[in-house]
Amino acid sequence: MIISPHLPKIKSLLPARVRNSVAGWYLQAMMICILHHFGRMSAQQAASCIVGEKRHRANVGRFLDRHGDGLHRFNTRIARRWLNSKGHGQYVFIVDATNVSHQGANQENTISTGNRQRRACAGRRYSKYRRSPKSFHASVWGILLTPEGARLPFYQGVLTKTYCEKQGLVYRSQADLAAEMILALPLPPNAKVVVMGDTAFESKQLRAACAARHYTWIAPSNPERVLAGEKPRPKVWSLVQSFESSQFATVRLDPSVGKYVVMRRLSPARSKSKKYIRTFYVHEEKRTMHSVGDVRIVFSTKELNTKKGKLLRREQTKILLTNNLKMTTAEIVELYLLRWQIELFFKELKSELGMHQYRFRNWRRINAWMEVYCFTMMYLEWLREKRINDQRLTKKQREKWKHYRTHGLVQAVRTSLELGQIQKLQQSLRTPNGIRTLQRKLKQLPQKEYQCIA
Repeated sequence: MIISPHLPKIKSLLPARVRNSVAGWYLQAMMICILHHFGRMSAQQAASCIVGEKRHRANVGRFLDRHGDGLHRFNTRIARRWLNSKGHGQYVFIVDATNVSHQGANQENTISTGNRQRRACAGRRYSKYRRSPKSFHASVWGILLTPEGARLPFYQGVLTKTYCEKQGLVYRSQADLAAEMILALPLPPNAKVVVMGDTAFESKQLRAACAARHYTWIAPSNPERVLAGEKPRPKVWSLVQSFESSQFATVRLDPSVGKYVVMRRLSPARSKSKKYIRTFYVHEEKRTMHSVGDVRIVFSTKELNTKKGKLLRREQTKILLTNNLKMTTAEIVELYLLRWQIELFFKELKSELGMHQYRFRNWRRINAWMEVYCFTMMYLEWLREKRINDQRLTKKQREKWKHYRTHGLVQAVRTSLELGQIQKLQQSLRTPNGIRTLQRKLKQLPQKEYQCIA
């Protein structure tokens, strides 16, 4: 961009003291870089996204080094201020982990995996060229779905044991980080929250965090889970042998209707189609599980085999556990289908915004860079809510904003920035002084050390 137009509705999200500070400039510049996302995401791209106000690429790294912890606290304050204006209703908090692969011997805080390969043939066995082992950075994310359908992101970076020993930090597993997110959610004490995760987050840490805040949790059962009682304890899957087909109830779910339709945020075309209606056969049991306690076990499958002894197939059956003893079986299944929203969230982060394409080696900078992405997603959701409540827009326009996911929101911001750019250029071309200013900005297009002095 040649001239820096303001991001739409950014004044209502960023306080003036932050927006007008040096840190606020870097934060907004990196947001513009992320929202445009052309090519690899690097420090130079962030420093050069606004031609008329360019900075040296090293300053971006210095900003991330200094303000990483501050960005995390700032994101928490913004989320708390946003949620304090909300009413009562059902919240859904979904946690999951994602990995970003980066190959290199100098990358900090990486976990090596998938380095199994066949021995090289005789002609290449003694080659001097050595490949760096495959490694990745892990992070735990959570999205809070509000009753109005907004998605608030939360982020925690995963530190390896080696990195913690080197830096003198306390090691925490992914389950520990997810539990800390739950305990730190900026919600009132009486909020109704359902916490969900996959099998990796069906852990005692999450159950303890939900119990401390009186939240409902829903998670798929670990295949090795056993029932309470004397040894040898039977596994949960062994209950299937006593089931009959008549015990299973039919649950038909239409994603375009229901209590949680605003949280799915379907496109208009998909919400009108009937081919996405799903049919499940479910059966529930109230049991006491070893090291868990009293839970409801929901067996759900799409294919019901009525032959004796072959009622359910393990690979096609989902076993859900929950501590809520009052919720209906259909609502439990419907809620767990919302867990896929975080997988779509990861896809949007990487495919649409290029979250995995950073070029940093220092972990502090990578961690701060992720916090910038977290704030960018929060800004897009903030803009969506402002447009939905904007009475100056027509009902049809507000309805479109309700269906926008990340791609639609990014396109709307890009359009607004481009219109602001054109208006600024028109104003500059009306006066000789404006033309000279525009020429000076165009000369600043290359990086400072590559500029030709006329």
